[in-house]
Amino acid sequence: MTTKELQARAIVQTLRDYGFTAYLAGGCVRDKLLGVEPKDFDVATSARATDVQKLFAHTLPVGAQFGVVLVMYDGNPVEVATFRSDGVYLDGRHPVSVRFSNAQEDALRRDFTINGMFYDPVSEQVIDYVGGRQDLAAGLIRAVGDPQARFAEDRLRMLRAIRLAARLEFTIVPETFAAIQDLAETIVDIAWERIGEEVIKILTEGKARQAFILLSESGLLQAILPEIEALRGVEQSPDFHPEGDVYTHTLLLLDKLEQPSETLALGALLHDVAKPLCRAQHGERITFYGHCEKGAEMAVSICQRLKRSRATWERVAYLVKNHLRLLSAAEMRPATLKRFLREEGIEELLALARIDALSSSGDLRPYEFCCRKLAELGPEQMTPPRLLNGHDLIALGLPPGPGFKEILDAVEEAQLEGRLLTREDALAWVQHYRHNAS
Repeated sequence: MTTKELQARAIVQTLRDYGFTAYLAGGCVRDKLLGVEPKDFDVATSARATDVQKLFAHTLPVGAQFGVVLVMYDGNPVEVATFRSDGVYLDGRHPVSVRFSNAQEDALRRDFTINGMFYDPVSEQVIDYVGGRQDLAAGLIRAVGDPQARFAEDRLRMLRAIRLAARLEFTIVPETFAAIQDLAETIVDIAWERIGEEVIKILTEGKARQAFILLSESGLLQAILPEIEALRGVEQSPDFHPEGDVYTHTLLLLDKLEQPSETLALGALLHDVAKPLCRAQHGERITFYGHCEKGAEMAVSICQRLKRSRATWERVAYLVKNHLRLLSAAEMRPATLKRFLREEGIEELLALARIDALSSSGDLRPYEFCCRKLAELGPEQMTPPRLLNGHDLIALGLPPGPGFKEILDAVEEAQLEGRLLTREDALAWVQHYRHNAS
């Protein structure tokens, strides 16, 4: 039993000791029944927020008006929420009012049946008012009660249904899926920050390919990422892409993601996003000239729409813009190759190039060449200490100015090419350069 579970159980026991009803609730119950270790444990109780704050020394009232308090247990936050029934929702996220109630009514306000169960750690019993255990055994995602009402309360639940169905390899029941299709275009009524966070979870938690198939079938993909939907039917040259159109190719990349970073996942999703705009037909030959550069611009726009950080969209733009550079690595001059392989983000670029190749022609030779060169060269050859700096040029009598960078870059170029090995060589080279330039 993990420390987090022990802490949550201790909180339940304390609440019980003071006469309150308390259970473990929601996703942690689902995961325990599936034999998966929950990331977090939540507690639902009859105690009000003020009661919880009195019983525990360190608390944070993150949503006290809704009966939600974080109990800090050895620095670990455990969410403790009062059983409640929600009033009407006007903003697609928060109820206008809540009525504190009991466990059964609390279960009826939750999103999906498999998330609506409670667990009594004292009696070791599952309390299920919504048929969650039956749906869990059958592998079904079913909204609690009226699916239209559940999604109207919080539009994000539509994306969450897709994520859960894909990750757990469950089926969304027809009534629930039909409600998602009916309401898909309203997903943009909620904050893009929330949409962005859910998209990243979909991309990084596993089964991203299946999730994007469901997003497309539901209409949610057209609403939040129409640029990805636009990849469908964009044919490619079969000699390089026997797998099919750009949409199929992109889904294959998503299928090969294994616990990716946010930036690698977005890079895989968006690496060919500009192909529909750059496609040209030359007889039987199909080209996409400029799609890397145009795709980098589009990637920035999409990442900004999803409210990702500047660091994220800058890295994603780098991956999209450069994802084909490995193809010419073997023909690069030594200095150019060394500069390329020392770029920040090269590891993710190599990872993207690998799954890109595996999802198309299968030719891993450019990827393997770069990996081999990285191992052979090492940091000492790719980023050797500079032989000269600006002070050295001043000491040689050169006037400071824009030309300094050109000279120092030329010295580094010769150093990386192996033509300059020592400081003395470099000083002599500059003197020769100065003489020829005068």
